[in-house]
Amino acid sequence: ELLNILVSFVPPPEGNINEKLEALIIDSWFDQYLGVVSLVRVVNGILVTGEKIKLSSNKNIHIAEKVGVFTPKRLEKKELKAGEVGFICAGVRDIRGAPVGDTVTHPDHEKALPGFKPVKPQVYAALYPLDSSEFELFRESLERLSLNDAALTFQPEQSQALGSGFRCGFLGTLHMEIIIERLQGEHGIELLATAPTVIYEIEDTSYNLIEVENPSKYPDQSSINEVREPIAKATILVPENYIGNVISLCVERRGVQKSLRYVGGQIELIYEMPMNEIVLDFFDKLKSSSKGYASLDYDFLRFEPSDITKIDILLNGEKVDALNFMVHKSKADFKAREIVKSLREVIPRQMYDVAIQGAIGSKILARETVKAYRKDVTAKLYGGDVTRKKKLLEKQKKGKKKMRQIGKVEVPQEAFLSVLRVTK
Repeated sequence: ELLNILVSFVPPPEGNINEKLEALIIDSWFDQYLGVVSLVRVVNGILVTGEKIKLSSNKNIHIAEKVGVFTPKRLEKKELKAGEVGFICAGVRDIRGAPVGDTVTHPDHEKALPGFKPVKPQVYAALYPLDSSEFELFRESLERLSLNDAALTFQPEQSQALGSGFRCGFLGTLHMEIIIERLQGEHGIELLATAPTVIYEIEDTSYNLIEVENPSKYPDQSSINEVREPIAKATILVPENYIGNVISLCVERRGVQKSLRYVGGQIELIYEMPMNEIVLDFFDKLKSSSKGYASLDYDFLRFEPSDITKIDILLNGEKVDALNFMVHKSKADFKAREIVKSLREVIPRQMYDVAIQGAIGSKILARETVKAYRKDVTAKLYGGDVTRKKKLLEKQKKGKKKMRQIGKVEVPQEAFLSVLRVTK
């Protein structure tokens, strides 16, 4: 009865089987034996097994080797008519050869369907393989995942501390966690992920607008006219008993309350909050403050002028790009002290003092020092004039100074990972 009601109420698909072939690719995935398998919706015309087809995006011509439907098992057919949804295998070996939203037509037909609106990522993070020899496998795995996930974007990135990797764009932190899990589970690649960041709009002194999602690309402060950060509308449902804790958390994250009302025994809170405050650990803190009862949903609203700055982390005066981050100026001192203190615990001791500093431009906000290993050079002295002891200590001091000038401090991956956990 339910199926009969659906047939009577749902309108039939539009399309004409007598027109030229036009089929929209709605999903694609890579098969080890078949190549790219595309799920298509035939809008007009008939798609017949064995005939030549053309992909509108790259004008490449292929032969439709296999055509069929899922029932739910794969069932091959001789043709797909207008209004039907099915799969097509055309021997496409290039991972990006049949993108989602492309149009499948006959070679002599030039018209293409509108396709899909591109999805803009909201959260960015850099991913690095722990084993540098897996970089090419990592690239290939990302390409295969992006084949049927239009929201995933990536571009190569080089870090002095972590080597070669990719800066990836995601819809949100859940999307990021799913991609990382798939890369580790399905492709066997162990990854190190940096703390997620959002995209900022920066207007320079020439009134040009640039988008920055990577702290290393943040322009010089003197060339910036205005920085705009993304604002999200956060909807929170929470039991009445925990409303105080949740409001305090939202205020701490620079949220502005827009609505409070009772909904089915719970309280619905609507806040406008900076996206950067949400993507890091807001959901975890929300669950902790409500003993797991609160729920969160958020959507991007707009870009809004804000007092955002970049904090540089320096080791003995040298910047470490992989540890730089962008933060609101009201939290700059606290964040700088927090990361510098955590770095002091994980940076290995050297034969000379290592100065760890957090700075905005030339202004130092926080400093910690990893003390050097020190040999007791006066142990062999059993008396005599005090100048003998001073002479040996002065000689040791000069040696340490020389080592500091020529020495280089490297941040181990384990140390970098532990610092990321602290900053989150």
